[in-house]
Amino acid sequence: MEAKKINDEISLKELVVIGKEWCNYLLSQWKIIVITGLIGAVLGITYSLIKKPVYMATLSFAVESEKNGGMSGALGLASSFGFDLGGSGGGIFEGSNLTELFKSRKMVEQTLLTPVIYKGKIISLAEMYIQNNEWREGWEEKPKLKNAFFLPDADRKSYTRVQDSILGVIYDNLSKSALTVGQRDKKIDVISIDVASTNELFAKYFCEALAKKVSDFYIETKSKKSRENMSILERQTDSIRVELNGAITGVAVANDNTFGLNPALNVRRTPSARRQVDVQANTAILTELVKQTEMAKVTLRKDTPLIQVIDKPILPLKNDRFGKAKGILFGGFLAGFITLLFLIIRRILKQLL
Repeated sequence: MEAKKINDEISLKELVVIGKEWCNYLLSQWKIIVITGLIGAVLGITYSLIKKPVYMATLSFAVESEKNGGMSGALGLASSFGFDLGGSGGGIFEGSNLTELFKSRKMVEQTLLTPVIYKGKIISLAEMYIQNNEWREGWEEKPKLKNAFFLPDADRKSYTRVQDSILGVIYDNLSKSALTVGQRDKKIDVISIDVASTNELFAKYFCEALAKKVSDFYIETKSKKSRENMSILERQTDSIRVELNGAITGVAVANDNTFGLNPALNVRRTPSARRQVDVQANTAILTELVKQTEMAKVTLRKDTPLIQVIDKPILPLKNDRFGKAKGILFGGFLAGFITLLFLIIRRILKQLL
């Protein structure tokens, strides 16, 4: 027992001695540590000055669409007990499908061709993105890229392979690192769009334009059948109204031709009677078509979803800026830590050799 205590005391003393030796060694290298720390601080503040702040534009909205009354309630009640009974065909862009629609290439590219006012000129968001990233400076010696421009609201089908490639690169950059769409809380049916960019105006413009493009496409798609049905009914109503007006005029003309006619000559009254039948038939048809058209208008209003914007991006936007103080502390600490680690490893290697 006594020998064990002696060994423990000796090992503890040795540990203290080794610790003092290391402290003395590191203190003797204080000039190197301080100099590298200062260099790291200078590099940190330089990085903070060069690094552009990243602005975040956020837009939130809620979607309200007309449900199928009791059937949707029954489906919701069944799903709450774990039964999946399916749904109506109108749910193609519901839930996660709607959020994926925001990230689709079609919607993003249509948004990139939206006109905006930037530096006193009307340009597309694609051109604004290219200018912000200073791509054209590197395209001076490449004629195909140099002559590739993106005019606002241009016909997408007429684009060349080079233009398609550039839009594809922009889409990849935005979808992977700049664009985020989703629900902050799955219990709340509010969808948020976040767009990050080093250009504050681009983040705001793109966020708002994307919401507008997707909103128009979503409403048009959801109400397409009802809108087509109403259009057909309106054309039929206009056609029957023209026929009815012609039939009424025909009755008047026939009556004028038979005015003062001998009552015994009934054959001459046949055109007037025929026209009266046309008036009655067209009147009945027109009455039913007007009724169906009004019902179609009500159905269209029900099938047209309401997209209510809750919050829009307002300047100035929130930004993630790498501050000077943060650069000095982070750069100095990182450089000092690396120097300490280097000195320790170098001394250990010397002792081993």
